[in-house]
Amino acid sequence: MSNEVQLGRRRFLKTAGLALGAGLVPNPAGHGLVAGAGGFNEPFAAPQLRQGIQFGDVQSDRAVVWSRADRPARMIVEYGARPDFSDARTVAGPVALADTDYTARIDLTALPAGQAIHVRVRFQDLDNARYLSRPSYGRFRTAPAEGRSLRFLWSGDTCGQGWGINPDVGGLRIFETMRRSEPDFFIHCGDSIYADSPIREFEVVPQTREVWRNWVTPAVAKVAETLDEFRGRYQYNLLDPNLRRFNAEVPTVWLWDDHEITNNWSPSIDLEKDARYREKSIARLVAHGRKAAFEYAPMRLKAADGAGRVYRRIPYGPLLDLFVLDMRSYRSGNNHNRQTQRGEATAYLGSEQLAWLKAGLKNSAAVWKVIAADMPLGLQSLDGADRWNRPQFESCANGDGPVSGREFELAELLAFSKREGIGNTVWLTADVHYAAAHFYDPSKARFKEFEPFWEFIAGPLHAGSFGPHELDDTFGPQVIFQKASSVPNLSPLFGMQSFGQVDIDGDSRVLTVTLKDLEGSTLFSQDMVPV
Repeated sequence: MSNEVQLGRRRFLKTAGLALGAGLVPNPAGHGLVAGAGGFNEPFAAPQLRQGIQFGDVQSDRAVVWSRADRPARMIVEYGARPDFSDARTVAGPVALADTDYTARIDLTALPAGQAIHVRVRFQDLDNARYLSRPSYGRFRTAPAEGRSLRFLWSGDTCGQGWGINPDVGGLRIFETMRRSEPDFFIHCGDSIYADSPIREFEVVPQTREVWRNWVTPAVAKVAETLDEFRGRYQYNLLDPNLRRFNAEVPTVWLWDDHEITNNWSPSIDLEKDARYREKSIARLVAHGRKAAFEYAPMRLKAADGAGRVYRRIPYGPLLDLFVLDMRSYRSGNNHNRQTQRGEATAYLGSEQLAWLKAGLKNSAAVWKVIAADMPLGLQSLDGADRWNRPQFESCANGDGPVSGREFELAELLAFSKREGIGNTVWLTADVHYAAAHFYDPSKARFKEFEPFWEFIAGPLHAGSFGPHELDDTFGPQVIFQKASSVPNLSPLFGMQSFGQVDIDGDSRVLTVTLKDLEGSTLFSQDMVPV
């Protein structure tokens, strides 16, 4: 074992006390870590707070604070500008009950702009107010009112392909690397769990025959089908001390993609021949998975239309408007995607979301408009074949040629942006498990009614790495950089994890995108000057 791995394991075990205290004990046979005899319901007089705290959707005057109790209890949040809480205000929040899996959140409002806010969260017993959980601490900074410099990160894909929390390598180490860069916030571009990927005690790395040892819990032993199994996936990830420490200091902007439910899910998915699933109804799986996702995501649940939706705009001062997309909820069933006319079968973002995005971009006064998406635009992702043996597509991209299928929506958006003179747009995404920088060039495209733009891809955070996907020339994407695996599902032991960092200079307003590896070393960097 290398010195680096030994150090990572010692650091992980040193900081994993909360996870071990939550009922995880070594297997008597030494085979990984399993739920202890006491499970997660050991008798304590006071409520327990075991998943830490999260912050989300931070703006200049507000932020979401999330946590979870182990039983019915009231969430109590103290917050203020001073780390000793001498100026703290106390807010009695909602009661965490079984119907939300004892999760709770408070939307703090009337916060000062550009200010560090220190937070202390406790849960209070419902029958005896004297019984309070031990506190969990965190801090975040609100969005600025002036044009100060910003830094934020993005990536996706956590605990996929059976590569779970391995104490021998320090657990989910990339979250500690990202925390140390001190970002204002982080965008998780989807696949925050892998509900369809069982996590076993051991995985053998094919290339080296090394043994990868996972922490395991009953909820991750099989594909998630019940509501509690979906919930257990989120609980599993939050056992990792790196992730909990990251969540306590870096607000998250949450998206979702397919693995929060099952691979490549769409309304047309057929699970009849998938022996892993006893539950064959995709509608029921989506209902369970969506409920669990919204319980555990630190996001504001009521959007402008009063619905719990994923797509939303997060204003972050005069330099940045962040547009968060949902490429999953409104798509048609995955199909051959080569229709020559727009219709129900070509839906991807859907008409309502597309109209919202066009209006938001047009009305934005921010210098930069960053669009966070769960899937790349110009990479082809296949999803089997239809009954005529034509390839089905998971993606918008559908192979070289003129605009067709799901590409109609993207063409409409890009043409609209050109007509309205909307500049300074940047796309950030994940999904394909490798890092890349794509430049979309109308001079090399089949469809030419758009201004050039960049798309950057990062990931995985902690999952198998894969090789590059084929490009689709419809919108002229050019590969400027990519770092991908030469074999499918390459273990995290090979260090192919990545994240992206965006810096916006407060004086020059130049936006710099940097792709970074597991250790925080630069893979690629690109400066962009606003027009």
